[in-house]
Amino acid sequence: MRQKQYHYNLIFKTEPEGGYTVLVPALPGCITYGRTLDEAREMAIDAIGGYIKSLKKHNESIPNDEKSFITSLNFNLDGRYASPA
Repeated sequence: MRQKQYHYNLIFKTEPEGGYTVLVPALPGCITYGRTLDEAREMAIDAIGGYIKSLKKHNESIPNDEKSFITSLNFNLDGRYASPA
């Protein structure tokens, strides 16, 4: 029997000191860091796996980003919409 798969959006933020912080919006508090994009992605995989294990251990529902997506918008300094990113 095939297990259900869960989809998660990841946000990668470049850090001033170098490296990348990764946020997983569907999993509150699931944040990690990597020195490179590849390392940050691997750290995110590990963090999501641990988060899901904790949810299962506590019989909590597992969120899913299956029906959501991320987009970007540009705004001027006066708060007016400028254009799609």
